[in-house]
Amino acid sequence: MIAELKNVGKEYQTGDQTIVALQPTTLTLNEGELLLIIGPSGSGKTTLLSLLGCVIYPSYGDLWVDGKYVNKLNQSELARLRLNTIGFVFQNFNLLAPLTAEENVIMPLKLQGVNSSEARARTEQALKTVGMTDLRRNLPKQLSGGQQQRIAIARALVTNPRLVLCDEPTASLDKNSVGIVMQELRALADEGKSVAVVTHDPRLKQYAHRIVEVDNGVVNEVNEFNE
Repeated sequence: MIAELKNVGKEYQTGDQTIVALQPTTLTLNEGELLLIIGPSGSGKTTLLSLLGCVIYPSYGDLWVDGKYVNKLNQSELARLRLNTIGFVFQNFNLLAPLTAEENVIMPLKLQGVNSSEARARTEQALKTVGMTDLRRNLPKQLSGGQQQRIAIARALVTNPRLVLCDEPTASLDKNSVGIVMQELRALADEGKSVAVVTHDPRLKQYAHRIVEVDNGVVNEVNEFNE
């Protein structure tokens, strides 16, 4: 188990109004599985992902990630946990335009202070994992959407995170690229990573080991498994 929520909820106060983004939720994320978090826009699935990613604190309930009790961590401790334990993959890739694919991938290692020879070796391996070694010198604008997303996955992997969180990673991709990216994410889970993918697209269910649906802030597990 890499993450655990016990009766975790999230609320926001707007004037006199309380907005409930996530109802009390009990959930675990395990190593070696791809968890699909599916639901319509505004359902609370991104709030759930943000909690797992240690981007926001719970309003109530207890949250552990990588054995650390998130509720009691300060901002610098949260940032360290995100950098060293979690890899993020976003819908819009979030690649830095002036940098090559290789330079984008190596950036988190520079933030960690990894020495240059090790950083280069780990970057090369991450690019090899997603099949992008031949395009490592290209700028993001010279890559297709699917290729950019694969670079983003390599960047998420290069720190060897235990948990990979993906927010609508296929929403900007064509049909062929969707399959390639999801097969790579599934392969990461099969190799032992904990991977969580937020989506509104039911076509991605075939790639999941486990599925939860989020609707109006309520999380329910779906009894659908794909071995």
